Amino acid sequence: MELKMVKVLELIKKIPGGKVSTYKAIALKLKMHPRVVAKELGKNPHPIKIPCHRVVHKNGRIGGYKLGKKKKIELLKKEGVKIKNDRIDLKIFFHKL
Repeated sequence: MELKMVKVLELIKKIPGGKVSTYKAIALKLKMHPRVVAKELGKNPHPIKIPCHRVVHKNGRIGGYKLGKKKKIELLKKEGVKIKNDRIDLKIFFHKL
C-alpha cells in the first residue's frame, strides 16, 4: 500500500461515528490536494471498516462512495448524521481533525 494511501486511511479512522470531515480538511492536514484524497479513498480496500463514508465535500454535499451513494447515505444515517437535500450540516456534524 502506498504511503499516501496509508496516511489518508489512518486519518479517516479518527473520524468518529456520527461525524464527518471533508476532502479539503483531510487534504490540508496531509498537505495534498483534495482530489488526491478522493482518489486514495476510492482505493480503500475496506470501505466500511475504514470509514471513508464519513468524508464529504467542503459544502456538505455527500459526494461519491466506492459502494455507491445510496450506501453512503444509509451508513451515515445509521450513525445519526442528518442529511437533507443530499447535504450534511457541517456546523453540527463536522469533526475537526
